[in-house]
Amino acid sequence: MSTAPQLPERAQRVEGPAPAAAAADAIRSGRAVLGIELGSTRIKACLIGDDPAVTIATGAHSWENRFVDRLWTYTLDDIWTGIRLAYADLITDVRERYGVELTQLKAIGVSAMMHGYLPFDADGELLVPFRTWRNTNTGAAAAELSELFGVNIPLRWSVAHVYQAVLDAEPHVPQIAFTTTLAGYVHWRLTGRKVLGVGDASGMFPIDSATGDYDENLLRRFDDLVSSRLPEREKRASTSGTVEGPTSALTAPHAPLAALLPEVLHAGQPAGELTPDGAALLDSSGTLQPGAQLCPPEGDAGTGMVATNAVAPRTGNVSAGTSIFAMVVLERALRHPHHELDLVTTPAGDPVAMVHCNNGASELAEWVGMFGRFAAAAGTPLDSDAVFEVLFREALGGEADAGGLLAYNYLAGEPITATTEGRPLFVRTPDSRFTLGNVMRAQLYGVFGTLSLGMRVLAEEGVRLDRMHAHGGIFRTAGVAQRFLAAALDAPVAVAETAAEGGAWGIAVLAAYLDEASDRDLAAYLSDRVFADAASQVVDPEPADVAGFAAYLDRYRDGLAVERAGADAL
Repeated sequence: MSTAPQLPERAQRVEGPAPAAAAADAIRSGRAVLGIELGSTRIKACLIGDDPAVTIATGAHSWENRFVDRLWTYTLDDIWTGIRLAYADLITDVRERYGVELTQLKAIGVSAMMHGYLPFDADGELLVPFRTWRNTNTGAAAAELSELFGVNIPLRWSVAHVYQAVLDAEPHVPQIAFTTTLAGYVHWRLTGRKVLGVGDASGMFPIDSATGDYDENLLRRFDDLVSSRLPEREKRASTSGTVEGPTSALTAPHAPLAALLPEVLHAGQPAGELTPDGAALLDSSGTLQPGAQLCPPEGDAGTGMVATNAVAPRTGNVSAGTSIFAMVVLERALRHPHHELDLVTTPAGDPVAMVHCNNGASELAEWVGMFGRFAAAAGTPLDSDAVFEVLFREALGGEADAGGLLAYNYLAGEPITATTEGRPLFVRTPDSRFTLGNVMRAQLYGVFGTLSLGMRVLAEEGVRLDRMHAHGGIFRTAGVAQRFLAAALDAPVAVAETAAEGGAWGIAVLAAYLDEASDRDLAAYLSDRVFADAASQVVDPEPADVAGFAAYLDRYRDGLAVERAGADAL
């Protein structure tokens, strides 16, 4: 498959670094803290020193998911090769910037895209290729579990993948001894501990807000459901541990689900140490020494909340990349379950409503790449940042409703709008105003279209926000995507200077929090220690944009029939 052009981000080499002498001393003395995040298209490494607000070195590696047997996946080799290359890039940055070697770390945090399916047998062998959050093959399981639990279980949640494998009678199911997320897997290999931060765990199985752990009542319901589907002979086998005759027909795990899931930990709890084997996995040169403390591994949603200081009630954040999602910290429980909303948690365990859209800015990047190629072919080549700048500024001159144009960014299926497969579409009527400004505004609006549908459900529930924080490369061109997001949400949108560092910095901050968790909660730590001097730009919604986006969204909702027909026909 083709690789989409990368959206621009803040320079990967650190802007406004700490004084070099202080940073070099922190690295040399083993006080530096490392954050690693495995995103959909980039693996990032971020190093912080004594001041958690300041990044002192970075590294990155680009990668791409594979579409194999109609499932989105990455291989284990992809994972470890990418991590080592991102870490090696960080080491190069350290050497060039400070002239020192990084041999010892104080703490490490691992973050990754949430959800999905990584089942292992008793020997630690992966039973089927990693099935990522992007897959939409779990519809039957998600629907049945949502009804049984009385809460929305999205297609991408790990429990939906487990139960779909049961429904499909996949032969590997009886061998499952452990299942986790991508962050949980990497952490396990680095430390030997099968644990998960509560935010990431909340995308595997529902969390009980009273206990901060998996909901025991729902675990029992799941086990009873699976047991009820087994033939009598297999029920006897699952309880006695012995099976008469061949076992190939068994279609359920031979342990309660709770025994297969990672232990749940909260922000600030120690989650193990870097082992010698783990150090060798990170640093193939053998320079890095074991012994660093690790914080609980977290999902990209949780680290995005940390990176934008959005972990307190009435705050929220939007993360825009290959996917786009909003996280809103709740003051109270929602009145009703909604298929558009996940109920997850912050890394500290506070309840969050999540609007997750499988499709984010990748299709927009393809359009920008095409215009970049046109500029080069015309003899006036522009770098990627310049192309984005020109096109985004042109969008500001477009009509408030994008001139009757309509864009769907659906490279993959989109559960919120009940589309099982993606077909990117650009649609206009004969009387639409087909200008470059309108085209680009329609594409930018399209990035936020499905997200806005989900956020309107939250508004109908009476959920109110003081401010939304946003991060991701799409917000690099100041005042454009941020302005359109404010219109889509009809709420102020803030973009902080630190936000573009993203989840790799967010998980490094969580790792640094290990030292201070006994003194203050996470929200206070972020406000007092990390964001006290942070600058941000706030954009309020403009009434004309709000009305224009609302008109666009009405058209977008009506046009979903065209999108679904496209997936059926092509």
